[in-house]
Amino acid sequence: MSKINVRSFSNENEDGAPDLVGITTFSATSYFVPTRGTTAQRPSDHVEVGSLRYNYDIKNLEFYRGDTIGWSSFDLIDPDLGGGTGSNTGLGTRGLFGGSGDPADGRDDILFLTISTLGNTQVFGELSSQKYATAGLGSRVRGVFAGGYNPSQVNTIEFVTFASLGDVIDFGDTTYVARDMGGLASATRGLFFGGISTPNSPSGTNTIDYITISQTGNAVDFGDAHAAVEGMAGMSSSTRGLICGGSNPSGGKNNISFVTISTTGDVTDFGDMQAARHTFATGSNSTRGMIGGGRTPDTASGINTIDFVTIATTGNAQNFGDLTQARSACSGVSDPTRFVVAGGYNPSNVNTIDFVTISTTGDAIDFGDLTYGRNRSGSCSNGHGGL
Repeated sequence: MSKINVRSFSNENEDGAPDLVGITTFSATSYFVPTRGTTAQRPSDHVEVGSLRYNYDIKNLEFYRGDTIGWSSFDLIDPDLGGGTGSNTGLGTRGLFGGSGDPADGRDDILFLTISTLGNTQVFGELSSQKYATAGLGSRVRGVFAGGYNPSQVNTIEFVTFASLGDVIDFGDTTYVARDMGGLASATRGLFFGGISTPNSPSGTNTIDYITISQTGNAVDFGDAHAAVEGMAGMSSSTRGLICGGSNPSGGKNNISFVTISTTGDVTDFGDMQAARHTFATGSNSTRGMIGGGRTPDTASGINTIDFVTIATTGNAQNFGDLTQARSACSGVSDPTRFVVAGGYNPSNVNTIDFVTISTTGDAIDFGDLTYGRNRSGSCSNGHGGL
């Protein structure tokens, strides 16, 4: 039996929906069904702050936060994902890898692994099209992929929900078309930056875009990176984002710069990596940022070195150890404990997955294998240091 206790009904907003006035108590042994509809069907006039509805497009509950912010979805945590430590317990430890640079026209599949559990990747779903050189970032709930190439640069943004296997859903567009962008995120805001925006040109861009991860829509300009380059990568704590490296016709870059993720603006100098590199893997926990592999001006097939920084303290990167194999065009994911580096190129596609324990130093250990060798995959996790 279900029961609802309400003092009175009213319709102050004149929107056709009754308001429940007074102390309202629900009790039921079944379930409660809220208002439902698509994103296009969201009400926009006379909407009360706190209004609740289910959105068919994003497959999630959402609530109204006022005229300035609009509708936001709930961060739903799936306890079955497990993993994490401390404040991250139960937040999940999935790492995703989307797209690939081989074959020549790219791949559309997304692979996943559980960062806390050694083993091979499994199929998660598909991107909207075959592409490579995408960028990735994640919140606790969503994994987001942007940009890429096939047969030219694109500006699409698309997302998946970490807890549910399946194909991507359209999110919006970046302010520019590009491949080989970088990405980083806090729990709520994601940044995409750099990349090659002109077809068949080695010149990069210094643009930084941002999105609110829980709200679909187009990206907005954030500021400028340290140089107009492609192949940059990023990592983050909950407040600070680090943007590293890259390459353009004038050469490779060893720069590390930072932004405060909640505040728009240009980057500030942080320090230098041990070597100039691009198309490398990054990850972080809440305090330490990790950099692995990549291509340098002198090694087209890649390097095996791992650097680390303390995100809260400006300064140069320090040596951490070595990957099991030198490689460029590799991808990284992380949780509070592990930094995982997957795939890459040297001198062909690599299917190796390595990991290190972030709080220590030392060489990488074998984790498992990708389903097949791949390079220049977009990557993201729901356990990284920005969360």
